[in-house]
Parts: sequence; structure tokens; C-alpha cells
Amino acid sequence: MKSAVVVFPGINRERDMMLALETVTGQRPVAVWHAETELPSVDLVVVPGGFSYGDYLRCGAIAARSPIMQAIKARAAAGLRVLGVCNGFQIITEAGLLPGALVRNAGLRFVCRQVRLTVENNRTFFTNRMQTGAIVSCPVAHGEGNYICDTETLKRLEGEGRVVFRYAEGTNPNGAMNDIAGIMNETGTVIGMMPHPENMIEPLHGRTDCRPLFESLLAA
Repeated sequence: MKSAVVVFPGINRERDMMLALETVTGQRPVAVWHAETELPSVDLVVVPGGFSYGDYLRCGAIAARSPIMQAIKARAAAGLRVLGVCNGFQIITEAGLLPGALVRNAGLRFVCRQVRLTVENNRTFFTNRMQTGAIVSCPVAHGEGNYICDTETLKRLEGEGRVVFRYAEGTNPNGAMNDIAGIMNETGTVIGMMPHPENMIEPLHGRTDCRPLFESLLAA
């Protein structure tokens, strides 16, 4: 499986993501700089977490307008799989690849801790090695992870099974609607999530709960 990880100024989780992908898939991802206008031939593009452009304006708003995002949008429309994590979720949402918005946490504070996630849909390229209803531990680290959308969009997300991850009862760290932690687009080729699964795949992390997510990429 060939993959690429996009690098923006201020992003700081690209190495974590690249190591996770290499550890599980056995192939080193390609790092793609934000100013590039073309993507290499890959099966997956990951937009990782961090603080692109210092989170100025809105989180992800500047990065969403970078040259590489135009290429990603074009390739995504043709079926390329795209995964956005934390700031990456914010970026791909700002770019219009996913509906809704990520806004300030309900408590107006940066949250950095472990939460529990429920796998709501195991028929995706990132969850097919999991069981629907499975609960995994996963770290979060964000100040603007509060997912919101209009009523009609929420109805479609829930009705079409496009909520991929949900914060398990009592662990919602940001006030997201319906405890939403991750969603996908209509065709299932784009997934965005706020927690950081790349930081929960090895014994040294304390747990390996999220390793099956990366194994799902190979199975897909």
C-alpha cells in the first residue's frame, strides 16, 4: 500500500503518522509539502494533526487553500482515499471534503487526554478490521474539536451511517453534536476524525487499541 502524508507549516504530527503507517503497512509513506501542486501515485493520502499556520483565522482555514489541497480534492473526487486526523480533519472539512465545521471546545479550553471511542461503522477503509460497537482508547489533543452541522446534515450523517466514530458515553471532550468523533463523505472515500489513533498502536504507547485501524488500510 502506497501512502502520502501532507506537511504544512506548523503541522507537528506528520512523523508520528508516517511511523504508524510504516510500522503497520511495511512501506514508508511519502512526505508531500503543502506547496506542491501534484500528488504522487498513492493509494491513500493522510492529512495529519498539529497546528497548521499557527491555527490563525480558523483552524485549518489557511491550509485548506494551499496548492496541494486542490490536488487532493481533485484526486478525492476520482476515488482516492483521504484520511484527516485532528487538524487534518479541520483542514479537509474547511476544504469542503466533509460537511460541517469544527469549532471551539464547549469548555473553551485545550483538551489533551485519553478518551474512549465507539466504532459506529466497520464497513470503511479505516475500520474494516474492527467490530461495530467496539470501544477503543485513543488520545485527543485539540482546542477546536467541537463538531457542528445543520440539522439536515446531521440527519443525513446519522441516517446514512456516515458517523464512523463516536465518543463513548461520558468521554466527549469537546461538546461535539451527538458525541461525533469522526465522519466520512457520501462515497466512503474520505474520513475525518479528531482523536489521534497513530499514538495508540504500540506497547510503548501503553495500549495497542488503534492498531487494527491501520491494519484495516491494508485489508481495504
